[in-house]
Amino acid sequence: MTCVRVVVHGRVQGVWFRGWTLDEARALGLNGWVRNRRDGTVEALFQGPDLAVASMIEACRNGPPAAKVIELEEFPSSETPGPGFHQRPSV
Repeated sequence: MTCVRVVVHGRVQGVWFRGWTLDEARALGLNGWVRNRRDGTVEALFQGPDLAVASMIEACRNGPPAAKVIELEEFPSSETPGPGFHQRPSV
């Protein structure tokens, strides 16, 4: 099991990035969350099997069709998100 927090920079708000992330992460069976941040980025926590987390991170490098990802920061995390994948309020 791997747990990784990512911060996605670029045109990632107002382009359905959170909803897309929710759908993709659930399809991969991941636990965690996604939320917008006031600085215009999207932040997410992915927990699950190594390959599923790696696939999700790679998918986030492109995002949904209307997004334009400029940078993706990746940080190991010790957070335990609990079961399921959820959208959190913006911070």
